[in-house]
Amino acid sequence: MTATINDIAKAAGVSQATVSRVLNNSGYVKDETRNKVLKVIKELNYAPSAIARSLSTSKTNTIGVIVPDINNPFFGEVIKGISEVADKHNLNIILCDTDESMQKELKALKLLKEQRIRGIIITPTSAEDEYNSEYLTTLENLGIPIVLVDGHVKYATFSGVFVENIKGSFEATEALIRAGHKKIAIITGRMNSKPAKDRFLGYKKALTIYNIPVEERYVFYGDYKQESGYRYTKQILQMEDRPTAIFTSSNMMTLGCLKALYEEKCKVPDDIALIGFDKIDILSIAGINISFVNGPTHEMGRKGMEMLVDILNNNHNREIKRITLLPELVLNGSEKYINK
Repeated sequence: MTATINDIAKAAGVSQATVSRVLNNSGYVKDETRNKVLKVIKELNYAPSAIARSLSTSKTNTIGVIVPDINNPFFGEVIKGISEVADKHNLNIILCDTDESMQKELKALKLLKEQRIRGIIITPTSAEDEYNSEYLTTLENLGIPIVLVDGHVKYATFSGVFVENIKGSFEATEALIRAGHKKIAIITGRMNSKPAKDRFLGYKKALTIYNIPVEERYVFYGDYKQESGYRYTKQILQMEDRPTAIFTSSNMMTLGCLKALYEEKCKVPDDIALIGFDKIDILSIAGINISFVNGPTHEMGRKGMEMLVDILNNNHNREIKRITLLPELVLNGSEKYINK
């Protein structure tokens, strides 16, 4: 049988309010009394999470934000958008970085529930096939409003804000085709990630419409990390019949690609054309002009937070809302291949 605060209070010979202050580390409690309560908790082998469930159900003024890679500038912009709206509504943020790890994501969800946060904005890890029924049940049983941002949970029915990835990658590939390219490589993400899958579909759609065969040798499956962009660009440059253009479907892979091109003294666009997905501010600061698909990352964060606030203000309204934002293709000249 699960213990209550009352059980702990009786065993320690103190009031329930005192136990609550000890557990929450709030208010004044004599050291002697605090140690007595902590000793009882330890002797009874009660886990803090079990204790937390017996506390008051009052909610904090805090929301949780879970992202897969805090080092990615994409999520920095998303978080800025979330923060702007949260500030207007006097909401605090607890930020969790999962490093694309399912285990870390589950740990973050558990932590946030124990903190009695009011809602969660999450970009799930890219390994969509790992989202089994048990994980989905975990999410749905949290009893906390959840909003997805640029990430899908298979079979889940959560509100969310997404980008029209197929359109963005189609336009990027089409721009390369119109610049005269027929041998276009793509460094894409894992196919168990819906955003990566959609970006690959946009690439294939453009080639098909322009009657250019989709050649598997020009398709490289990365993981949205810089290292995979670097590694596959090295492979591309070593091909006998190498592509004349590269489309990198994430900003971090674009950075890896540029690093490899620099090491091999391969100039863009003189030696090879390049278009990336998502803006990289540091490149323009350094005077490097790369064409890219500009996903509305900041707006995604704002819309996601506004959606969560709306749910909280309407007694956890279960109406499912999905917003899809349109990306913009920004051409800076790197799509051209001069030495044809």
